[in-house]
Amino acid sequence: MSTSNTDHDALQAAVRTNLWLHFTRMGVYRDHEVPVIVRGEGPYVWDSRGKRYLDGLSGLFVVQVGHGRTELAEAAGKQAAELGYFPLWSYAHPTATELAERLAALAPGDLNRVFFTTGGSEAVESAWKLARQYFRTIGEPGRYKVISRELAYHGTTLGALSITGLPDYKAPFEPLVPGSVRVPNTNFYRAPLFGNDPVAFGRWAAEEIERAILREGPESVAAVFLEPVQNSGGCLTPPPGYFQRVREICDRYGVLLVSDEVICAFGRLGHYFGAERYGYQPDIITVAKGLTSGYVPLGAMIASDRLMEPFLADQRAFLHGITFGGHPVSSAVALANLDIFERERLLDHVRTNEDAFRRTLERLTDLPIVGEIRGAGYFWAIELVKDKTTRETFDDDECESLLRGFLSPALYDAGLICRADDRGDPVIQLAPPLICEQQQFDEIEQVLRAVLTEAWRRI
Repeated sequence: MSTSNTDHDALQAAVRTNLWLHFTRMGVYRDHEVPVIVRGEGPYVWDSRGKRYLDGLSGLFVVQVGHGRTELAEAAGKQAAELGYFPLWSYAHPTATELAERLAALAPGDLNRVFFTTGGSEAVESAWKLARQYFRTIGEPGRYKVISRELAYHGTTLGALSITGLPDYKAPFEPLVPGSVRVPNTNFYRAPLFGNDPVAFGRWAAEEIERAILREGPESVAAVFLEPVQNSGGCLTPPPGYFQRVREICDRYGVLLVSDEVICAFGRLGHYFGAERYGYQPDIITVAKGLTSGYVPLGAMIASDRLMEPFLADQRAFLHGITFGGHPVSSAVALANLDIFERERLLDHVRTNEDAFRRTLERLTDLPIVGEIRGAGYFWAIELVKDKTTRETFDDDECESLLRGFLSPALYDAGLICRADDRGDPVIQLAPPLICEQQQFDEIEQVLRAVLTEAWRRI
C-alpha cells in the first residue's frame, strides 16, 4: 500500500523538519528523499511509494520472526488493556515474572537472575554497574576496569560507549568513563602471522586478554565484555578454543565474563544464546533486539546466582533502575515471541538452513571485489577488497565513495536492505529474519551479484 503524492510529500516535509534520525548524516537529505518504510510482512517491507524490499538486516538485527505477526500485536493489546504499566521498583507484575522465569530456564548454567532494561545499551551499562558494585560489596573496591575488543560496538550510553572499541564513535563525547581497556579482536582474515592455524590464533587472541589483565593489575579488572560473534568489523567469529581459554583466564584472575548477546541471542546463531553455540559459561549475558523481535522495546541483563548473593543481605540493593525496564506490555510480547520460536521451531530452522545460506553467499566469491564470506547462523558478512590475492583493502576516501557513494543507495534501489559498513575494513552485512529460506537467499545473492559487479566496474 502506497501513500498518495500529497501524503508522501507531507510526510517527507515532516521528516525533514522534525525527525532527527539516528547515526545519520542529516544534511544528505537536503536534496534527497528520506526512505520511509510504512509496513512489513514476513521478510519484506514496503516504502511510502509502494516499493517492496527484502529486509536482509531484520530491521537492525532485530525482527527474528518476521514482520506483520498479528499475534504479537494482539499480545500487546491484551496486556495493555489489563495492566498497561507498573514499575519493577519494589513491586513485581506477572508478565515480567513469567518472562524472567522463562529466560532463566533457557539461559546456560546458573544465570537465573534477570534485570530488565529497555534496550541493549542499557543492558551493557547495567552489567558494568553490577560488576563494579558487586566487587565493592564483596570487599574488592579496586576492581572497576573492563576489557573489550578492538572495533567492538557495545552501545551508546556513556558507560557502554566507553566499552565500545570504535575511536571515531567515542571522540565527540570524551572524556568517557575511565577504566576501559582494548585487546585484539578475532579477525583471522587479517591475521597473516598465523597462516592457516586458527587454533594458534585463537590461543594468542585469548592470551592477549590475560596480558591486558596483568598489565592493568588483576586487582583492578572487574569484567571482560565479548560478543559471541563480533558485529562491528564484520561478523568476526571466534577461533576454536578461544572462549574456553578466555573462561580459564577469567577464572584464574577472578574476573567476570560478560557475553554481550544483544545481537547474537534469540536464534541469530541458531541457539537461544551464542554462548551455547560456542560452549562457554558467562557470568552475565546481555540481551535485547530479538527478545521481542523488535515489536516493542525490551532488553535484559541475565546474571548468575553468585552475583545476586551479596544483594540478598538486609539493607543492600543494586542501586540502579530503569523506569520502563520489564514493562508489562513488552514482557507480554516477549513471551508471545518465544512462543513463536517454540511453535515454529525457529532454532532448528536456522541450524538446518545455515549451510544453504552460506553456500549461496559463497557463490559471490567469483567476483574480484569479494575477499571473504564469514559468519554463522543467519549472521554473515562479505568483506570487500581491492586485490583478492594480497587482501589489499580500500583507503578512507575509497570507502566513502564505494560504500556511501554507491553501494548503500544502489542496494536499496535494487530492493535489498542490508548494511554496507566500514567500521574496520569494508563489509556488507546480512542478518535476515529467521523465517527466511532458499528463495530469500537467492534474492540476496542476485541483488548482491549485480550491484557488486557494477561496483567493481566503477573502481
